Amino acid sequence: MPGEQKNLSEIRVAAIVALLKQRWNFVETLFARADAARFAFTPRRFAVELARSAASRFKLQTPSSTELEEYLSALHLADFALACACVEGAEPAWEFFVGNYRGYLRSCAAAILRRGGEAPEARELADSLFAELYGLADGRRGAGSLFRYFHGRSSLKTWLRAVLAQRHIDAIRASRKCESLDAADGAGQLPDGRSRTGIDHRRKDSLGPLAAPADPYREQYVARFCSALRDALQKLTLADSQRIRRYYAEEKTLAEVGVLGAEHESSVSRNLERIRRELRERVEETLRQDVPRGDAMGRDAEVHGTAERGLSDAQIALCFEYATEDAPIDFNLLFPSRSEGSTQREAGRKDS
Repeated sequence: MPGEQKNLSEIRVAAIVALLKQRWNFVETLFARADAARFAFTPRRFAVELARSAASRFKLQTPSSTELEEYLSALHLADFALACACVEGAEPAWEFFVGNYRGYLRSCAAAILRRGGEAPEARELADSLFAELYGLADGRRGAGSLFRYFHGRSSLKTWLRAVLAQRHIDAIRASRKCESLDAADGAGQLPDGRSRTGIDHRRKDSLGPLAAPADPYREQYVARFCSALRDALQKLTLADSQRIRRYYAEEKTLAEVGVLGAEHESSVSRNLERIRRELRERVEETLRQDVPRGDAMGRDAEVHGTAERGLSDAQIALCFEYATEDAPIDFNLLFPSRSEGSTQREAGRKDS
């Protein structure tokens, strides 16, 4: 039930707030890093918002102190503080947001629509988002703000670009909702040729209650993201692969990874940041490329000329956004054990 889910969420938030109170120096450090004081935020209020972000990540159980600190330390804290202050209706926050992000949103809208930066359509798409960000949909300032769905796990620019792209997709879908599903010549099909009857209406859009039905491309985007990530991971050096495995798959601390790799904790942190940056670049490069695929009979795509198109910047932003939320990434598959890898290689030699 919605009420029960809300109560469970509030219980998790309260439990995390209690953990943060025991580590108040850590909270104050994060508060300073976020420079939240410039928006008239207080450390106590910031701690509650940090707890809400953590509760959205750790949905099944209260995180340990180590898990909580590692999660919060990795957030885009300045962006998160800005979004939280905007929800609270802080004028300094809104002045900062409008001054620094309105032009960015219009540029993104122009790229999505493939129009010039001053095109009326681009300005309209970008500016239409402000009412929802401002939270005026239900007549109460901030109460329904889309900023409530930003948890700081990605940068604010990445999140805004994904929301804007989703709004564009919603508008296209709304304009086609009266088309016949059985129309000839593909009029009732999605751009890649799939039937529109394949949409799963049971999934809720995570961008907020004002959003249209779930993006029909969501599963496809997540699948392509995971495939691209696997390819990128396979190109890592052995040392980098071990760092990623130990930190993410085995959930070791930075200090433990450092001991196993004979390097300082700070070096581990810098190397992980470098690896994440390189992985993102490789994943984006892969997603922009066309992907051959077999036809319904399983015949070679290269022979029959069928392929999935490379994704645009807006679609790639959605890939990362969806993957952040629910990508079914199994690190045991991404990092097979040495024995499994040897078995697979041996089987390959036998087949050849």
